[in-house]
Amino acid sequence: MTISTEYKQRRKQLMTKIGNGTAIFRSAPMAVMHNDVEYAYRQDSDFFYLTGFNEPEAVAVIAPHHEKHKFVLFVQPKDQAKETWTGYRAGVEIAKEKYGADAAFSINELNKKLPEYLKGADKIYYRLGRDRHFNETILRHWQNLMRVHPKTGTGPIAIQDAGTVLHPMRLLKSTAELEQMRKAADIAVDAHNHAMKFAQVGQFEYQIQAEMEYIFSRHGATPAYPSIVAS
Repeated sequence: MTISTEYKQRRKQLMTKIGNGTAIFRSAPMAVMHNDVEYAYRQDSDFFYLTGFNEPEAVAVIAPHHEKHKFVLFVQPKDQAKETWTGYRAGVEIAKEKYGADAAFSINELNKKLPEYLKGADKIYYRLGRDRHFNETILRHWQNLMRVHPKTGTGPIAIQDAGTVLHPMRLLKSTAELEQMRKAADIAVDAHNHAMKFAQVGQFEYQIQAEMEYIFSRHGATPAYPSIVAS
């Protein structure tokens, strides 16, 4: 099974669980270290689990009730000048071609396009509380639909935490996930063995940490949590 197929299977499973609902997931924001320098980016786990998309300023909409667009990505548009400084952006076309979106739009079009994917739903699945500004965006769209609900008889009548559906899914690992976990464990074992061989009397803890994380990097991996090195 390819990586893209794995994400597609996860989305398909989620669609089955939410039925006529619409699920919305937002990417993690960039964290500023100081001035115009940012920390290394870490994607929101739920967002990445369903999309494999590793950029900020993105929103995934999963709408199984929609006739054509059951998986939609809103992403940062291509911008050569900005990419020179902040790195590559997939852009709208690659979001469809590589990440399997049925439709993709610039993140700047979210407010214009989102109602189309909400109006046919009976419930919105979204995790409130983590992004105040985006929370307000979702609530505003929901309230707009609720105002016309008495006339149309359609539209979401409730918001449910998407984690209540998605997190039980994440507990059960697929064959591909188990393979990745075993690979990560092998890398961790290699790093620990290397660090133990390197450790000598009189060394600093940060030197041993550097040796461990060197092995992670050599294998194309990153730490799942900060290294704990103490004497």
